[in-house]
Amino acid sequence: MEEDRLGRRIRAFRKLKGYTQEQLAKDIGISVSVLGEVERGSRKPKGDLLHKIADQFSINVEELQ
Repeated sequence: MEEDRLGRRIRAFRKLKGYTQEQLAKDIGISVSVLGEVERGSRKPKGDLLHKIADQFSINVEELQ
């Protein structure tokens, strides 16, 4: 499933960049529960959320996919 892969990539980048779920969620303006759902693949992030995450990691959206 595409959401699973995307969620794993987001989690990997988050850990690589040294963020906790709480820190990243606060910085991009979402709840920790939403971020957790995205990372587990049970929620597909919309384009604007993907851009916020990629911007926070200083990467392109394509690198998350």
